[in-house]
Amino acid sequence: MTDRVYPTSKPATKETSPLNATNGGTTTVNNPFPANKAQLRPRYRPQPPPRRRRSCCCRCCLWTTFIIITILLLVAIAGVIFWAVFRPQKPTFSVSNLQLSQFNLTSTSVISRFNFTVSARNPNARITYFYDPFSISIYSNDVNIGDGSFKNFVHGSKNTTVLKTVVASSGENLESTDIATLRGDIKNKKSLPLKIMLETKVKAKIGSLKTKRMRIRVTCEGGHVAVPTGKTPTTAKTSGIKCEVDPRIKILAWSF
Repeated sequence: MTDRVYPTSKPATKETSPLNATNGGTTTVNNPFPANKAQLRPRYRPQPPPRRRRSCCCRCCLWTTFIIITILLLVAIAGVIFWAVFRPQKPTFSVSNLQLSQFNLTSTSVISRFNFTVSARNPNARITYFYDPFSISIYSNDVNIGDGSFKNFVHGSKNTTVLKTVVASSGENLESTDIATLRGDIKNKKSLPLKIMLETKVKAKIGSLKTKRMRIRVTCEGGHVAVPTGKTPTTAKTSGIKCEVDPRIKILAWSF
């Protein structure tokens, strides 16, 4: 009897693929190696930043805008109510009398004396004005020919106050061009064009509320006065003199 010999290992197996038949309808495919662990990890993709901070900024901007609009609306409503209740108006000034009793012009200076009267009227029914002392300057073609002042006073509601003072120049030195300008007006026009400026500070009392002091300037223009030849003073025509009241608002070093 013959002994049979069995192989100790199995022959390599082959897989056939019916779809890719190249040799008699079969194709030999070896088993691939197992995939690497690194290849199984998903690819990293950076995520966009969260939008929470952006939404918070938008909310803050919207609320800030809303608050500002609300404040402006309330201020406008309060202004309308204030105007309807108090009807505030600026005080008015007018030149009641202006006389030139002395005017001596030398080669370097001018000596003058004016009798000056102003009427101040407060047209408001519920507002009282408190004036500081006034400073007064009279100019002729931008040449200062006299200075003076008014005392401080209280200007009651619906009240007209008459203020009188003397405005004079005691011989301050002037430029030669200023002297020539004054001589030309006296020789050719027989009179001097006048510009009167009053400056002071004022505060107002509105009901029980008092405002801060504010600087104001009163400018009166349109007057002419003849130079006296003797001891009799000359009187300016006040009907053509118009006065304007302007607040002087100071921002840093500038006044408007």
